[in-house]
Amino acid sequence: MILLAGMAFAMVTAAVQQTPTIDEPVYVGTATAYLHQHEVRYNPEHPPLAKLIIATGLAFDRPTLDPGFAGDQSALGRRVLYESGNDPWRVMLLARLPMIVLTLLFGLVVYGFARDVTGPVGGLLALTLYALSPDVIAHGSLAGLDVPVAGFLLVAAWSLWRARRRPVRYLPLAGLALGAALATKMTALAVTPVLLLLAVLSVWSATRPGPDGTAPAAAPERPGTATVTDGPGAGPTDGGSGRPGDAGRRLALGVGAAAGVALLAVGVVWLSYLAVDPRLRWTPPAGLPTVDGLRALLVDRLPFPPSYRDGMRVQFGFEDTTWGGFLFGQQYLGSRWYYLPVALLVKTPLGALALWLVGAVALVALPRLRPAAAYLLMPTAVLLVAAATGSRDLGVRYAIFVPVFLAVAAAGTLAVRRRWAPVAAGLLALAVAVSTVRAFPYYLPYSNEAFGGPEKTYLRLHDSNVDWGQDLGRLADRLRQRYPGERIWLVYKGAGVPSWYGIDAGDPFSVPPDQVRGVVVVSRTWIDKADDRLRALIASSTPVDQVGHSITIYRRSGRSG
Repeated sequence: MILLAGMAFAMVTAAVQQTPTIDEPVYVGTATAYLHQHEVRYNPEHPPLAKLIIATGLAFDRPTLDPGFAGDQSALGRRVLYESGNDPWRVMLLARLPMIVLTLLFGLVVYGFARDVTGPVGGLLALTLYALSPDVIAHGSLAGLDVPVAGFLLVAAWSLWRARRRPVRYLPLAGLALGAALATKMTALAVTPVLLLLAVLSVWSATRPGPDGTAPAAAPERPGTATVTDGPGAGPTDGGSGRPGDAGRRLALGVGAAAGVALLAVGVVWLSYLAVDPRLRWTPPAGLPTVDGLRALLVDRLPFPPSYRDGMRVQFGFEDTTWGGFLFGQQYLGSRWYYLPVALLVKTPLGALALWLVGAVALVALPRLRPAAAYLLMPTAVLLVAAATGSRDLGVRYAIFVPVFLAVAAAGTLAVRRRWAPVAAGLLALAVAVSTVRAFPYYLPYSNEAFGGPEKTYLRLHDSNVDWGQDLGRLADRLRQRYPGERIWLVYKGAGVPSWYGIDAGDPFSVPPDQVRGVVVVSRTWIDKADDRLRALIASSTPVDQVGHSITIYRRSGRSG
């Protein structure tokens, strides 16, 4: 509980201090539209569940929205936050709080899963890594989709793991959790076949005959006993579902169970849309991308509402777009398959990297832990391959499931039969704690000590890895405190409205370069992606300050060179 309390403090602090990141206004605006219009209209590229969760927080204040508003989803976010008389600070906090609560609840799942695999001490180690993960803290404190989908998938995997002993009890929970993931973000589709295969595996294990050819009675569920004494495939059963039979019958039971899990998941997706609009009204947006070939076959065959399938078309349109990337000082177009592994290497505490590696090896190498490897490592690997082959190299948030799943896998370190293993695990966990606490409260731009810490992250990565527009409010405070009355020039990347926070700034590119004198403020993502004009402006300016490790403040006299 101390770990979760500390995590809650860090997330609430970030939620209170940070201004809207680039994606958040769209989700908050859409959630507000759900409250007022009860119609699936905005942000169709993402299913509604996470935005419904955001709406539970907004319902306490019910932000104003002009009923005649007719703009796009980006304009909707600006309207709700800055143009309708609402308080952006209050609206954003209310939108973020439900996600913070959900992130904390997922911490209990991390503990429970690891406890089942390795015992209570392993559960504590896993929870330590989860609660002290800078990326989980950073994105768990935002009104976003990445942590919820990762958490729901972990719940599904844990339920399937427990279904090896109690299939009747836990397979329905797995279906509900998988459905919640699919109703949050479409990336969950990539791992759905894996989870359904694990459902078959769980039933196969649950119906395995005992040594005397009969099905053993169901064993009590006690922490640390789910796998420690089991060999691969072993496990007691629920009454009625574990009677011995031939392989064909057991396989048929598994396939039937997987079909039931899939049906429940589909039902959750439909319910999420019905919760927004019981009439399921939907008008396809203008300019909907055309999808053909195998992708069109996939979209047309999915048993989901038309708005979900059209959202997939929008996502495929994104994948067909060429995006810009930045890695270790180099700009590039397109995507690189190694971007996410390298970004994770930069943005994960060194102690966590070591514990992930040892824990994963232990899961594969130790026979008594090996059954858990399929439920932890296989979904992680499939999701990482799917994310790494995507077109958008924009941040480790696309791989946030890695610190979530591998926190559980790291508990396997304690199963290594070496005297040094518990001591080493404790020291590495302490190193993680020190690194994470030192970064407080700037978790979004975190990088580990091997890469210079948060101050140097922008030299290696950009966008949501370091600068997502979150420090506009902090910038306003800094300008008032240290640069009162000075001429301000601003090159800002973000969804916030600077003037609302009291920042009176000009555009340095709207006047000749020799007229740009005074304080020049530049978001670090723009430093990473600077064109010739911005590079010249920066080269002729002197850095004097920084805000939140995401914004650099320069002073310029107006003379070039």
